[in-house]
Amino acid sequence: MANNTSSHILNTSANLLGFCLFVITSLHIADYSETHLIDELTSAIALLLTISCICSFISIRTKDSRREKYLESIADYFFMGSLIGIFIIILLITINFI
Repeated sequence: MANNTSSHILNTSANLLGFCLFVITSLHIADYSETHLIDELTSAIALLLTISCICSFISIRTKDSRREKYLESIADYFFMGSLIGIFIIILLITINFI
């Protein structure tokens, strides 16, 4: 049976994925040429969040407790890496537009 952490990771990762897609869309609409690094980094973070979503979803759906813990651990690491990446994105946006 899946524990509560996977469902929280899935929910939050999906919301942050929407944030990343919003940032990418905003940069393309505004046509900022100096934000190429932010665009690429945000795309990479979106990929990490997608992997986190997939692993946490499979962790919730699996019946094998060993596989559940393993997938939840992977989702947790990808989620933490993406949070650090989002922090870097926010710093770069702040530095670029101030």
